[in-house]
Amino acid sequence: MSQPISAKMVAELRARTGAGMMDCKAALQEADGDMEKAVEILRKKGMARADKRGDRSASQGLVVIESATSGQDAAMIELNCETDFVAKNEDFVALARDLAKHALKHAPQGVHPGSAIDSQPFRGSTVGETVKEISGKTGEAMALKRVAHFHHAGGTVGHYLHHNGQSGALVEMEGARGEAVTALGRDLAQHVTATDPLGVSEADIPAEVLARERRIAEEQVAEEGKPENIRAKIVDGKLRKFVAERTLLGQAFVRDDSKTVAELVKEAAKAAGAAVAVTRIARFKVGEG
Repeated sequence: MSQPISAKMVAELRARTGAGMMDCKAALQEADGDMEKAVEILRKKGMARADKRGDRSASQGLVVIESATSGQDAAMIELNCETDFVAKNEDFVALARDLAKHALKHAPQGVHPGSAIDSQPFRGSTVGETVKEISGKTGEAMALKRVAHFHHAGGTVGHYLHHNGQSGALVEMEGARGEAVTALGRDLAQHVTATDPLGVSEADIPAEVLARERRIAEEQVAEEGKPENIRAKIVDGKLRKFVAERTLLGQAFVRDDSKTVAELVKEAAKAAGAAVAVTRIARFKVGEG
């Protein structure tokens, strides 16, 4: 028996893909209510935008970044609550800022769920207990959702926080240092915040994602009736386009689309007089991920 397709399911699929309401409903019916299959069906038919990663939630909250003056160390946290009203509450904002400062000193390297630092000493208690205390004070559920901490003793960590405190990014680079590289880090972090790349380069894209994109491209080419002898080249071209659009170095720079991010990095390296390489990125947006 087929699963009933609710208006909520259709709305969620539409939010994820940008496809029309009727197309979303038809895809869900074809997929028997399986959201991921429905996304793939729409992708194959060319009705969906490029995959928007992960489920979206209605969570409110703040993203906060704290950085060291050396330019080699930065941390970013996402603290969630239930309403925008509480996200602007004095206690909530102070907690978010203190958690970012704590993360800069004590969070492990990389990107982790907030639970990674729950048991660490904080404000005379622990991180987890303090979040619960403020949660009880405001009357809303709260959670430290994610924490990122990048430190590169021989490089630069760029960062950008959007003015509304809802999104931000860290970009770690190795190689040359100086004003040109510091400016590059800020520009790249702003770019990452705006474009949400899957990773720095193709090496960061999971094998299953590339396999899925190849499968979708093959089915699209077959449905278009392209000659067998050129299908492989067309599929390869589609895959290259996907990688370019969804990886940082392959993307057109958001503030000047006449150049790619890779070209921007080369320009900064030339100005700095030594090689520069982007090693990792992190992007947080409230309610995503």
